[in-house]
Amino acid sequence: MKCFLEIVEEIKSIVSSEFNSKKIFDKDVADVLGISQMNFATMKKRNKVPFGELMDFCAARSISINWMLYGQSPESLVEATNRFYMVKYFSNVNASAGGGADEQCEELEDLELPEQFVYMLGGESEMKNIEAINVSGDSMEPTFSYNDIVFINRAKTDLQRGGIFTIRTEAGLFIKRVQKRIDGKIDIISDNQVYSTQTLELNEIEVIGRVVSRFGDVD
Repeated sequence: MKCFLEIVEEIKSIVSSEFNSKKIFDKDVADVLGISQMNFATMKKRNKVPFGELMDFCAARSISINWMLYGQSPESLVEATNRFYMVKYFSNVNASAGGGADEQCEELEDLELPEQFVYMLGGESEMKNIEAINVSGDSMEPTFSYNDIVFINRAKTDLQRGGIFTIRTEAGLFIKRVQKRIDGKIDIISDNQVYSTQTLELNEIEVIGRVVSRFGDVD
């Protein structure tokens, strides 16, 4: 996959006609993507691709996201359609990695994934169980950051071995590291050590599914 700087240069080339041949700066790319200059600078430093904003940019200009990320031409994709898979992407549903997220009206989109990424989600047989949502908040940094797109396997709800799950409590929808205790209670753990661990009864949470990827492996 292309790195952050390569994608920025592609965007500059695409929008050059909109700037009447004027030099395009990083702040212009941030504006085009709808990202604050501070967040843009952080993403650049971490080589973190803003997938959600990038998909909106490509959709608005009828550009293949696979070309933008992988340099794959539309013609090659037509020849290999069976190598790409669609998952349900709830583009305006945010699971909080912070203080809680309010439920929102669910807007469902189809998100196209290349074959190599499908294997990271568990293979073709698991695709019927996979859904994608967004992350908000910072309590799971550095594992997840604001605006990451995460993939949830709704068939994996067993907390016995622990892991990172999307859960719902009376406070909202969360992405947290979950661990079942010997006494049957559930520890809700944030990877960001600034946040303290919460302990709830099993009947106080609804397990939506295990988080299996974020366009990359999840520990």
